Amino acid sequence: MKQLNRRKALVLAAAACAALTLPLSASAQWKPVRPINLIVPWAAGGSTDQVTRVVASELEKSLGQTIVIINQPGGSGAIGTKSVLNAPKDGYTWTAGAAQDLGAYQTMGTVDTRLADWNLFLSVANIQLMSVNPQTPYKSAKDLLDAMKAKPEKITVATGGIGSAGYSAMSLVTQATGAKARLVSYDGGNPAIISTVSGETDATTQLASEQADMIRGKRLRPLATISDKPLQIDGYGTVPPLSDTVPGFKAPLNYFGIFIPKGVPDEVVQTVTKLWNEKIATSDTLKKYATSRGALFAPVSGEVAQKAAFPAAQANAWLLFNSGQAKVSPATLGIAKP
Repeated sequence: MKQLNRRKALVLAAAACAALTLPLSASAQWKPVRPINLIVPWAAGGSTDQVTRVVASELEKSLGQTIVIINQPGGSGAIGTKSVLNAPKDGYTWTAGAAQDLGAYQTMGTVDTRLADWNLFLSVANIQLMSVNPQTPYKSAKDLLDAMKAKPEKITVATGGIGSAGYSAMSLVTQATGAKARLVSYDGGNPAIISTVSGETDATTQLASEQADMIRGKRLRPLATISDKPLQIDGYGTVPPLSDTVPGFKAPLNYFGIFIPKGVPDEVVQTVTKLWNEKIATSDTLKKYATSRGALFAPVSGEVAQKAAFPAAQANAWLLFNSGQAKVSPATLGIAKP
């Protein structure tokens, strides 16, 4: 009788394991039958556009289907993101960007969504840089901060708009130092960088990945990373951290990736998860991109991605609210103060 019961238990256990593994096995066979639309809610040429094209190209090899990149800027990323939410949940419409933006839309009152509404597939973590046009007199972060304090809101700083990486970075700087600049908004990081290169604005606080080529070409002068860590940029050298000038300064990592709304078929998410773990996490192409752009190679998905992305989303939401740019208190959305 004991032997029979043991056999019965083993059979039941095996059946349970089979039931658990069947969806993943089946999902691994998902193949899209038409092109996938990947909406980048920022202008072409910016950090989101750059890394998204690299990752999409890698995924196409395994999916056997074209991934069409559609740039739909506006509303600091809100317009393109809303388009994805409004699209059929069939797995054929994705978006991309900085995860911290997803955590701020609800606070801003622009899109009723939060991080938990998305399947996050993170690829790299980007660091913002404080850089200036080489024709300006500022040789160090201290020089620029002193000028901002001496002439409040006179120094112009280009960003990709409210809620963008550059805007959040400058908000952190203001909060930590009291230095105030006149922020000039553009439809994405690339137009913001170009404005500083052309002399239309004095400085920018956009991402290193967007600035790297202009830094190597000596068309931008980097003064500091907006973090507590230095950054090595291939072909240039090391950019010191702002914490060297502002002791104790810190900033959470800004993760970028591809986002698929929850509600799509499970096999879509599980297939992309499998490819992320097996292909993207070992992609030499993405590694080379990260190294050349001064970004951190950091492919993760699922709950690990949610936990990695939350600190920057949390900080961004509260910065926007405390600066008067956001309509809804993050506290009412379950986002505690960092």
